[in-house]
This record gives sequence, C-alpha cells and structure tokens, in this order.
Amino acid sequence: MIVTIGHTKGGVGKTVLTVNLAAALALQGKSVYLVDGDRQASSYYAMQARRQGNIEPPIAHDNEPDGKKLAALVDAGAKKFDHVLIDVGGRDSSALRAALVVSDLLIIPFAPRSLDVWAMADIDELIQEARKINPKLTAKAVINGADSVGNDNKAAVDVVAQYPNIEYLDAPIGRRKSFASSIGYGQSVLEHKPKDRKAIAEVSKLVNIIFG
Repeated sequence: MIVTIGHTKGGVGKTVLTVNLAAALALQGKSVYLVDGDRQASSYYAMQARRQGNIEPPIAHDNEPDGKKLAALVDAGAKKFDHVLIDVGGRDSSALRAALVVSDLLIIPFAPRSLDVWAMADIDELIQEARKINPKLTAKAVINGADSVGNDNKAAVDVVAQYPNIEYLDAPIGRRKSFASSIGYGQSVLEHKPKDRKAIAEVSKLVNIIFG
C-alpha cells in the first residue's frame, strides 16, 4: 500500500505519525520504504538517527522534495516493498500533489484547533483535483494531539464531517511526551523506553485500522 501522511498546514505532527507508522509496520515484519518529500527532511533525519543507532529492524528511506522525482521513487519502491509511506511538508507543493496522484490512501493529521480544521478546505480541494487522475485515492483525517478533556475533539470532528472528500478516522493520537522523546532516535513509541502504554495502544489501534 502507498500511504501519504500530509496536510497543507504545518505543525500537525506528520513526521511523528509517519515514523511511528513506518516503525510499527517494520516491527510486524513488513518491508517499508519511507520517502520524505519535505525540504526540511525531518523524517529522513529521523531515519538516519535510527540507522546510526543500529536500531532493528532497519527502514529504507529517501528524501526527495521534487514532485516528479518523488513519484519515480515511489513507483520503484512500490515494486519492492510491502508498504511505501510518504511524508510531505505542510504546504501546497509539487511533492504533495505528486504524492496524492500515486497514493492509495492519504492520512491527514490535525489538532483539534480552529486553524487546523479551517485548513481542511485546502486539502479537500487538492484531494478532489487528485482524484481526477487517481480515482482510487481515499482520504482519512485523524486527530493528532487530542485533548484528554473538554469538547474540542468532538467539535473538530463535527467540522471535518462537512468536507465530502475526507472521512474521519476514529483513532485519535494524544498529546504525549513519549512521541517527542522517541522521534529523536528514529523510533516509534512501540520501541522507545520507558514504555508509554497509552501511546502504544493509540498507535497500535491506528495501524490496525489502516493496515489491518
């Protein structure tokens, strides 16, 4: 499966989510190829840290912000790996547009905040455009940085439901220190110590829903 983790808004936790999904799949014995389509190359550097730390299992990775070149890497990777994950920067870019055209699924992380929810209008339009070329593309939004109390999560979900091209995925990821701690090592919360059981449960649920 080819999965893009993307949004036109920055700061929604795309890289953390991508690394956690990639590592979780690798731990299941799947072959994974992570393509970082952002010039900042955060996912790429996280994977470099994983390699330098000799963390098993290894995860193949590249960085390519150019849309055409990214599409070529993904096409080649899809023939060799069980799953290709694409992490794209938080803006409308050639990498994001190319990723949508070659992907089976778009995962849209968003925080339960007005700015994140308002930005759904932009990504909804891009999905609609991409489906003219790639009709198989599905798009699902997941709360990343969910609040533990209050009504903001539900309010955000209600707004997302207004966008016809996006389905809400009921597997929220909480705002937890363990995500920030593990990413610097290129690890998922499934691997990092000390163990954060709540974070592990959240990531495991998300992986099971997406990849079965």
